[in-house]
Amino acid sequence: MHEMSIAEDLMRQLEELAIENAIARVESVTVRAGVLAGIVPEALDMAFACLAEGTVAEGAELHLEIEPALAECRRCGHRFEPEIDAYLCERCGVADVTILQGRDIILSSVSCEQRGNGDDEDQRGP
Repeated sequence: MHEMSIAEDLMRQLEELAIENAIARVESVTVRAGVLAGIVPEALDMAFACLAEGTVAEGAELHLEIEPALAECRRCGHRFEPEIDAYLCERCGVADVTILQGRDIILSSVSCEQRGNGDDEDQRGP
């Protein structure tokens, strides 16, 4: 389950943010992921909840935003949203494309409470 390694990386980023920004508690986390990353949302939720136990992110909500893939045909330059494992150009029928979008996994935002003041702060991830 590659969702566990994704959750581990996510927790590592959250721990760094917590230290750098005096975060007392993470309330919610938003992750943007391309459809080609192959993430199973339920598996990522479970892995995140498990790894967050006993950390500043315990009980935090995880929001996953799935972004479509974008490909560009190397022959005719047409850009289109391919289906997973179906990379035929809609215009010329050639399966020779460059994937422009759809593989990334990005920590897009974190909503948290900072130590000392109790105010909610919105911290942006990398």
